[in-house]
Amino acid sequence: MTSAAQVTPYSRPAVRALIVAQFATIGAFVAVLLLYIGRMTTAGVGPAEMLTGAYDPKDVAFFGMLHPLVAVLYLTGAVLGLPLAIVAVALVAREREALPRATRSLLLAGAVGSLLVLVARFTPPLLDMHRWWMD
Repeated sequence: MTSAAQVTPYSRPAVRALIVAQFATIGAFVAVLLLYIGRMTTAGVGPAEMLTGAYDPKDVAFFGMLHPLVAVLYLTGAVLGLPLAIVAVALVAREREALPRATRSLLLAGAVGSLLVLVARFTPPLLDMHRWWMD
């Protein structure tokens, strides 16, 4: 009786890191979006007033310590969103049989989410949000 080791052609830690990177950058974008909408709503102002500098994103009290982390993830998503999506789709296409179904689903959901966030970044209202965040 022999036992053969199950060899996976892909690196599980690398796939996990890819999934985490995708969802972390998407989550940072959603956090900035919620902060932007929340700040506008609580201050009772519109997008034009948000750009005056009176409503700095770093002034949100509960968010102060997380601001640098979210800022880095937000910018990383802007730059690496498309490459992460391409790598995820290529990995799913190449390793379709080897990847578990849940992993494939997470990779594809992250790729779709990254692309949707990338498209949303270039809509006029969210360009204002980006300018507000980067102020």
